[in-house]
Amino acid sequence: MQEGTDVVVKNWAEAQSTLFDHSWNDKIHRFRSNYVFRGTGNMNFDLSTSISRLGPQHDKLEPHILRNFRKYAHNNASPGDSIWNWLAVAQHHGLPTRLLDWTYSPLVALHFATQDLSKYNEDGAIWCMNYVKSREFLPMPLKKALQEEGSNVFTPEVLEPVCPSLKALANFQEEDFVLFMEPPSLDARIVHQYALFSMMSDVKAELSNWLQRHKELYFRVIIPAEVKWEIRDKLDQANITERVLMPGLSGLSEWLKRHYTHI
Repeated sequence: MQEGTDVVVKNWAEAQSTLFDHSWNDKIHRFRSNYVFRGTGNMNFDLSTSISRLGPQHDKLEPHILRNFRKYAHNNASPGDSIWNWLAVAQHHGLPTRLLDWTYSPLVALHFATQDLSKYNEDGAIWCMNYVKSREFLPMPLKKALQEEGSNVFTPEVLEPVCPSLKALANFQEEDFVLFMEPPSLDARIVHQYALFSMMSDVKAELSNWLQRHKELYFRVIIPAEVKWEIRDKLDQANITERVLMPGLSGLSEWLKRHYTHI
């Protein structure tokens, strides 16, 4: 498969083959993929962050939004002093941040590409990004931190000692870079969705644009509108539903509403 390209699938079987056929790892002789996945109901959605949608001054707003979130959320959250834990908590609860949600699971990504029935007349997409290879573009102190940890992604605990602030992240090097961070297990949703976040070194940088300069790191799987129902029904049969991925009454209600909808 050529990186940086769009692969249009015609059915469930092709979707599975395309999403899993890169998973063999020669180093360990196991099927362990170097890719992470992000599903969208509309293929034209890019990888812009929620904070970028606040407007052209979003870079100046970021520190104020986070400072006030920490101030007013302190009684309801106790993630410690690390800015990276606070960012994860903020993203999880819907605050506009520079983080983007990804998953290690292709099936979870397919769920998010097919969960919204209002987009069933639109083609969806799965962004597939080689998060292991993206480490090559990290500044040396961050590369070293991952090597010493023996990990491919950061956790807040690994990132904090070498990079204690957003300003420090931007000051490592002039060229933009992306890193991946696993959030703390804030609740069952994080665990069940097999989730992690991407984060650009500069809040003004966009991952979509960065990937255009590094096309060897990604490809997209296009889910045509006419294929969505087949994929959706087979995901439901495989128990990849809102009831499982978003435990609680809201997730249960969303699953039942969609399950009993006939179009």
